Amino acid sequence: MTYAQTRIATSTAVLATLLASQQAHAANVAAGTLIQNTASASFTTGTATRTVDSNTVTVKVDELLDVTLVTKDSAPVSISSGSAVLTYQLTNTGNGPEAFNLTANPTVSGNQFAATVTSIAYDSNGNGVYDAGVDTVLPSGTATPSVDQDKSLTLFVIVTGPSGMTDAQTSKVNLAASAVTGSGTPGTTYAGKGQGGGDAVVGASGASANANGPLVASVATVGLVKSATIADPFGGTQPVPGATVTYKLVATIGGSGSIAGLRLTDAIPTGTTYTAGTLKLDTTALSDAADADAGKASASGIDVLVGTAAAGSTHTVTFNVTIQ
Repeated sequence: MTYAQTRIATSTAVLATLLASQQAHAANVAAGTLIQNTASASFTTGTATRTVDSNTVTVKVDELLDVTLVTKDSAPVSISSGSAVLTYQLTNTGNGPEAFNLTANPTVSGNQFAATVTSIAYDSNGNGVYDAGVDTVLPSGTATPSVDQDKSLTLFVIVTGPSGMTDAQTSKVNLAASAVTGSGTPGTTYAGKGQGGGDAVVGASGASANANGPLVASVATVGLVKSATIADPFGGTQPVPGATVTYKLVATIGGSGSIAGLRLTDAIPTGTTYTAGTLKLDTTALSDAADADAGKASASGIDVLVGTAAAGSTHTVTFNVTIQ
């Protein structure tokens, strides 16, 4: 092949690729559009050339009902004792504006726990993130607002987890969407239901789609171990009157995520007296009074508020008593 032939072949291939790309991404003709054309014939009679036109043929484009639905969560969404938000994207791939009915199903085959669906909302302000009190919650049985041709709508499914789920268990919530005008076998026609008064025809998607939103349980657990060491007045470790007993409470946070409001309490045992000023949280000394710090202690017992604690952390409370 000559250089010129190679250039021609390459240019032809590039042009074909560009044309194919343009065709693949071309928007569908909008529903209700009137496609019109008129043929003509020209001829010679004697010395004159004449032209005649045919009648004009008009075709009104029917509405094609098509939709796609995908999850926008690239990784499982963590869920613990509160609520979690799953995010989906619905795209109207038909050729006319259409609203869609939505159904969220938390009992997908293979789930290790079933979440509770509390609400479905759509992204009112278009920022892609669920904003409680801002984004519009769809009342049960209510369809989405109308979505224009080739436009997308971000949807949120808000769920809560069951009390019995354990850390790292997985689950999915299936969100299904179907065109309000109708759905079914591709090619099904809904006479007169299309945009502009034409028919509505179910497209390749069946005018319905669904997607699974993934969840993973993030449940923290607390392990609590108590121990005691003894120092007697004679330099030994015997529990005799006058000996000091140091109690240690060790809380270990397992699982994943975090817990809130962790509080450690212990009663001063009968036969002993609390040793004032010995209360500590980890390495921090705490006052005995009920004041701004995390703990308090009295003759009846100790009370320490650790607060929020992340999985993998350990918190230690110590205090002393004297055997009477």
